[in-house]
Amino acid sequence: MPAMLSSPGCCESTDRPLRSGLMAILIFQHTPTEHAGRLALTLRDHARRLDVRRLDLPESRANPHVPTDFDDVDGIISLGGPMNVGDDLPWMSRQMEFLAAAHKRQLPIVGICLGAQLIAKALGGDVRPMADGPEWGMADVTQFPVANTETILAGIPWIAPQFHAHGYEITAPPPGATVLQRSERCKVQSFKAGLRTYGFQYHCECDLAMIEDFLFADDPQMAAAGLDPHNAMQEARMQYEMFARTSDRLCVNITECLFARAGALIG
Repeated sequence: MPAMLSSPGCCESTDRPLRSGLMAILIFQHTPTEHAGRLALTLRDHARRLDVRRLDLPESRANPHVPTDFDDVDGIISLGGPMNVGDDLPWMSRQMEFLAAAHKRQLPIVGICLGAQLIAKALGGDVRPMADGPEWGMADVTQFPVANTETILAGIPWIAPQFHAHGYEITAPPPGATVLQRSERCKVQSFKAGLRTYGFQYHCECDLAMIEDFLFADDPQMAAAGLDPHNAMQEARMQYEMFARTSDRLCVNITECLFARAGALIG
């Protein structure tokens, strides 16, 4: 079984907004616990420089939120959160405008859960509450045939378990986007827009500790999904080995293929 990752906030002690003129991957983090997890560790293991923006904390000189330009930005990751697209938050519309502009510049972009929905909405797609209630816990994700030639999904099984925690879904992908994966409950589990923009509805960044944080956070969406946290955690442990193997491969693909030119650590 792959080793579990470090505790939530694993990147926060070393990653700060950069002012060195070196290129970095910008990470929008929306909650204390939904950090970039195994994806951040994979990027750092491959010498990628990260610039974590904590949008859940007050904006300040030490913690800037959404940039006003693309200086030193070599790629973007937008993470998940309990908020929904369209909520009245000071960074919500700013981030969508930034994502749309980055997409136009063909910068590499990855969105996870809320991040995927923000990308979809920013590029002209549609995001709505799930008609049959939230999707939470472990559930299989299946690839569409078109995904067979998608580099980001190289080595990913046609059907593999992923962890889900969302009450909204992408009901219409951005115009011209390609839907790559689905689940029984959610028809857009991942998509590609343009050359270098990807959205993933599921949480491939999670380790087992992060999954436990999700399941025992008393989120009303999980209650609406009719999920017992203890049973869901037992199911996650049973499927974790395949989940971790698949997620690790996806994170390596994202790092080596999508963020291949991202700035490396120096010193």
